[in-house]
Amino acid sequence: MNANQLINMAVRIVMRKVLHKGIDAGIDMASRRGQGHDAGAEPDPQSQAQTRETRKRLQQSMRIARRMGRF
Repeated sequence: MNANQLINMAVRIVMRKVLHKGIDAGIDMASRRGQGHDAGAEPDPQSQAQTRETRKRLQQSMRIARRMGRF
């Protein structure tokens, strides 16, 4: 493996992480956008539990979609 391949591999890894952080930040901002003035306030426990479940289902569906895309 030459130096160019190593550099490209490292750059790809870093860029992927930066891109995912940016996407996550954008999704978080968009989800807080519709909450009105209490966007910075702590949500109630029931809402937090529902959000966790929704996030878990979304991550599972994304994994399944990636697997389906391989075929």
